[in-house]
Amino acid sequence: MSRLAVVCGGSGGIGRAVSRLLAENGCRVAVVSRSTDAARCTVASLPGADHGAFSCDISKEHEVHKTFETIQTTYGNISYLVNAAGINRDSLLLRTKAEDMVALLHTNLLGTVLTCRAALRSMMHTHGAAIVNIGSVVGLKGNVGQCVYSASKAALEGFTRSLAKEVASRNIKVNLLAPGFIRTDMTAGLKEAEVVRAIPLRRFGEPEDVAKAVLFLLESSYITGQVLVVDGGLQLAM
Repeated sequence: MSRLAVVCGGSGGIGRAVSRLLAENGCRVAVVSRSTDAARCTVASLPGADHGAFSCDISKEHEVHKTFETIQTTYGNISYLVNAAGINRDSLLLRTKAEDMVALLHTNLLGTVLTCRAALRSMMHTHGAAIVNIGSVVGLKGNVGQCVYSASKAALEGFTRSLAKEVASRNIKVNLLAPGFIRTDMTAGLKEAEVVRAIPLRRFGEPEDVAKAVLFLLESSYITGQVLVVDGGLQLAM
């Protein structure tokens, strides 16, 4: 039977590209999204069969538990987990509302922690299981107006490295991918012509650029606890 891949945030720009590439490579894909319609739309666009759409707010423990229980009951043990769900609420710290801080930390950090925990028992029964968490180059370098977003993404590095140590004996690989400016809804409001001047490769990345890096990490048998930056060289200029 083909590998089962769970993609959280699987209907968004990066998550959708990841879902498609995994399906093209023969995986059965469980697309997890806050929006049932968005998840179903993504599943309908995937090549192959036996994919599934699931509605879940990953910041809520009971929803995560129920969703992953249903996925395992329906499709079997999980081989791959990709955490691509995330939000941004850019603002200078002095102007950031407490509720926005909580939303950022709960979705970007706690959500990933919860989904990893929910998937692990299933993954322990799968040969070559792997997790890829999606961080950000901002989490590594920082950025004005993104203090809380940066904190939520930076924390993923410590979490990923620690989890990699915890589950290595079970042969489960855990890595972090840190994208730069990728052409998605999250970057749609930016003035691209101005931003690309700071990027050595002089362009925004495409979701497919990130998806290929995710697939590389998932399929690599001897890489764990690492951070792979996919940013067109942006960190060199930050």
